[in-house]
Amino acid sequence: MKINKIYIPILFFSCISLGIIIGGWINYPSSKPTFAKNNYKAKLNRLLDFIDNEYVDDVKTDSIVDLTVNNILSNLDPHSVYVTPKEQKTVAESMKGDFVGIGISFYRYKDTIAVIQSLKNGPAQKSGIQSGDRLLYANNFKLFGKKIANDTLYNKLRGEKDSEVTLTVYRKSAKRTFRVVVRRELVPIKSVDIALSLNKTTGYIKINRFAETTGDEFHQALLKLKEKGMVSLVIDLRENGGGFLEKAVEVADELLKDQQLIVVTKNRKAQVEKTYATGKGIFETGKVTILIDENTASASEILAGAIQDNDRGTIIGRRSFGKGLVQREMNFDDGSAVRLTIARYYTPSGRSIQKPYKKGESEKYFDESEKRFETGELYEKDKMKIADSLKYKTKKGRIVYGGGGIVPDVFVPLEAKHGQESLEYILKSGLVSHFVFEQLDIKRNEFNGLNFQQFLTKMELESYEKKFQSFLKSTGLDIDLSRNKNIVNRYITAEFAKQLYGEEQYYTTVLKEDKMLLKVLR
Repeated sequence: MKINKIYIPILFFSCISLGIIIGGWINYPSSKPTFAKNNYKAKLNRLLDFIDNEYVDDVKTDSIVDLTVNNILSNLDPHSVYVTPKEQKTVAESMKGDFVGIGISFYRYKDTIAVIQSLKNGPAQKSGIQSGDRLLYANNFKLFGKKIANDTLYNKLRGEKDSEVTLTVYRKSAKRTFRVVVRRELVPIKSVDIALSLNKTTGYIKINRFAETTGDEFHQALLKLKEKGMVSLVIDLRENGGGFLEKAVEVADELLKDQQLIVVTKNRKAQVEKTYATGKGIFETGKVTILIDENTASASEILAGAIQDNDRGTIIGRRSFGKGLVQREMNFDDGSAVRLTIARYYTPSGRSIQKPYKKGESEKYFDESEKRFETGELYEKDKMKIADSLKYKTKKGRIVYGGGGIVPDVFVPLEAKHGQESLEYILKSGLVSHFVFEQLDIKRNEFNGLNFQQFLTKMELESYEKKFQSFLKSTGLDIDLSRNKNIVNRYITAEFAKQLYGEEQYYTTVLKEDKMLLKVLR
């Protein structure tokens, strides 16, 4: 396998980048702190004035300021970060939980914008846009045959609520071009991907991040599953990089009894704030299992730690990322922001799950995650190095550990064979979605009229492993998939199901042989 050193960190961090930027973020209103006069600050201001007025060449002072801010923050901790106006807009939208647009997922296929799916009951679907359609023009703006910046593309498809955009569409299956007017609407960005029944008594909820809407989404998911007879709940926090701390608290409050401790935060002045559950939870007595992995970070670790320390449920999976720092967002007038670490959080037993770091060595800090591949920790629990001095006890006296993530009660190794650790991240990336779209683009008609069971039967007769290997090679990933045929075909079948039938069918398919879930159900 040729990609370990180059691609593993890229693929790994793409899974948790959003959470690493905003994980453990306290959603306090932005403030404008007042500062005492300081010679160092005056020196920086004068230096910028000197450059502006006297330097021999024209210089963009704003880029110097950005560089200065980044250098200052890099010498604090790995999670105090500067966010550019463009990044801030994207993150804020994601954490808000919705945006105004036409409701499609798309793929730049060759030189056109190809529709992968239209959101169910969304603006595009209501206007008749289908999977496989190509978008040629947005009003009179040409969308094909040239490389368009993502910002420009999004601006053409998004806009004010109830505004309209006229799309020129080419439908390959019918070999015709037509125009359609789409009225833009509020499009939700779900933080709870799915809530479904695994059997008559066991429910499953997948949370991808902790956004503004997560508490409400989770509450509604619980109600839905309880109505179906759920007495045992599985919460999937794998690859959940965090988000708003108080939203993780809201989820924990649904599961813990009145006055059970959820989290403790402590700032530089040693001020301690303890957050307790209320009596409002609607699932305070049923069985709870939480699934975690090496990408589970921050707010997700708060939830997992609260459940573990209160002996409320079982944690299954692999050691979590280990982020126990809390950020507050401070906005600048140009739309950029700084997310500054203002506190540390501790689980109810008193443990910090923040993994060690040295100021100014962020690269080494993030490299620790890659080293888990090299040490074999992702395959054998005994390879995990935990200091005995970091032992803590749960309410019932069970031993738990701090100092580097949540250690699961039940360990489950990576499914991909040793030496191909990055494969699972590839299978959960957009690459599979793009590959499946291209396959459907060739033979979409073969699936017309099939019910879901007929679809599964058809897929059992085909193997896409070699085709997917060739597709990966065309993107620069040279991987031998022959040792992992089962997992590869399972994820590909699940993505076919998603694009043809929807989100629930994706999870029904991909979870069927999921090793962590099999531990729960058996």
